[in-house]
Order: sequence, then structure tokens, then C-alpha cells
Amino acid sequence: MAENSLLFLLILLIPILIFAILAFIVRPRPVKIPIKGRHIFITGGSSGIGLAIAHQAASEGARVSILARNRDKLEEARNSIRLSTGIDVSIFSVDVRDYEAVRKAIDDAGPIDILVCNQGVFTPGELESQDLETIKFMIDVNLMGTFHLIKAALPGMKNRGDSLPSSIALMSSQAGQVGIYGYTAYSASKFGLKGLGEALQQEVIGYNIHVSLIFPPDTETPGFAEENKVRPQLTSIIAATSGAMKADEVAKRTLNGIKSGTFIVSCNLEGFFLSLATSGLSPQRSALIAFFEVVGAGFLRIIALATQWNWYGSIEKWHVQKNSKSSTK
Repeated sequence: MAENSLLFLLILLIPILIFAILAFIVRPRPVKIPIKGRHIFITGGSSGIGLAIAHQAASEGARVSILARNRDKLEEARNSIRLSTGIDVSIFSVDVRDYEAVRKAIDDAGPIDILVCNQGVFTPGELESQDLETIKFMIDVNLMGTFHLIKAALPGMKNRGDSLPSSIALMSSQAGQVGIYGYTAYSASKFGLKGLGEALQQEVIGYNIHVSLIFPPDTETPGFAEENKVRPQLTSIIAATSGAMKADEVAKRTLNGIKSGTFIVSCNLEGFFLSLATSGLSPQRSALIAFFEVVGAGFLRIIALATQWNWYGSIEKWHVQKNSKSSTK
């Protein structure tokens, strides 16, 4: 009886001890980043997730600037934000691939407290069938464009007039956590953001600047509607296992993640488990989430392998059906 009691006590104490250790070692420390009265600069802000973030930030009292390529869409976005919130926003018609144009826009906008690198383009397709210009376009906008924005904004963010914590948020994708058929170039551009964010956080933490990576699933935006028209069949089969979210929901999760300084920001339950499974050496502020990462690592690896088994099974079945149809012609 005494042995059973001792065993029960050990089972109870081990998780508590693990949590206590994690609470001591997690870095960076928790932080709260205010939005009200501060300047938030959002790229890709004329539609979709970026526009939804701009609406919510303006409604919370932030001073908002939005950047995109299409001037007409920017004007429409500014009018819609003004109508819904009564707040006027600054707009900048710029291609993020042009560093000098980005730098000028950021200089004109003034010092930035929260930079949201939300711009993104995506053309699905197998690598063999995509031309190099399409691949380069995705990488230049999604990855190099983010470098341009951060490099242009950092001097002002480091020398801002107050001591309040600031944020750089990078809009990745669940395809930036796991590779998916037909997303070869896109996944490469989004996976790159994780390495950028992990290294950047170490470089800017001394200036009280905090990095967040947002990993939304498929999101109901104009771009997503166009993407569905040209997706490879296998991509649609694999992606069907994940549901789509509304842009407003992703925007709310994004702003909450920014305000809490969270490094990995997932947007739904599936994304949460995916973030636990792919946390690796990423920084973690929450001892509770760190606890789930530690104790769930082995089990989540089993789930990941089962998911890959399902995906590769779908791929194999598709090729069998394709070859069967070809042989009957």
C-alpha cells in the first residue's frame, strides 16, 4: 500500500517538476505589447487577412498604415476602414520587391511600432511544370520582400521614442510548417520565414522588439478563391483534410498573438497541434505551451507519421488511377 502511494506521488510530482523547470528556462520572458495609440504598418493590407488586421487594429485605436501594389484597392480599403471605424489610414502603393520604394514608403509613414509582413503570392503547381519566373516571383515577394521590409523598418523601430515593447510579425502559412504536394516553391518561401524569425528574434530582443510568426490554414480570401481554380488534383485531395478559416478569425488570432509577443501563432486547433509538433528550437514564452511541447513530442510524432502515411497513400492511389486511365486509352 505504501509503495502504491509513493508511486502515485512520483507520478504527480514529475509533471510538476517538469513544469517548474520549464517556467525557469523558457526565453524570452512573457511580454504584453500595446496596440492602442501606436503605429501598425501592414503589408498586403488592401484585401484578405491584411485588410482584416487593419480593420481590427484601427477599431482598437491603433494608427494604421497599409501597403500593397494596387492603388485602387488601397483606396477602397481605406474607405472601408473609415466607414467601419471612423479612422483614416495611410496608404502606400509599393511593390515589396523594390527595396528603395519600400524604404521610401516606410520613411514617409514614420517610425513603426508594429510591422506586419503580410504580403504573399501563391501559384500552386508541381515543380516540374512551373516556370522559373513563377517560382522566383513567389520567393521574391514572400521571402525577399520580407527582408526588404524589416531592413527598412528596423532603424526607426530601434530608435523609437518610447520604451514600450514593439513587434515584427511575419505571416507564414501551415505550408510553412509542413510541405504539401503542389506547394514546392510556396512552402520553400514560407519555411524560410521561420529561420528568418528565429535568428531575427535574437538580434532584436535587446531593443525590446518581439517577433511573431503566424501560421494560418487555408483562409477564405480572394487569393484563395483564385488558387482553388488552378490547384493540382492531388493538392486538393491532401488539403481537404484541413478546413478553411475566415480572414477576420485569422486577423483576431494574429493581433492576439502580436499583443502577447507569442513567437509561433497558430490559428485553429489543428494548427495548434501542428505548432507543437514542429516547435523544434523555436523560442517559447509560455511554460504551459512548452510543457505540452515536451510531453506531447513523442505522441505527436506518431500522429505526424500517420498523417504522412495517409498522404503518401493518397498519392500512390492517384498515380495508380492515372496510369490505369492512360493504359486504357
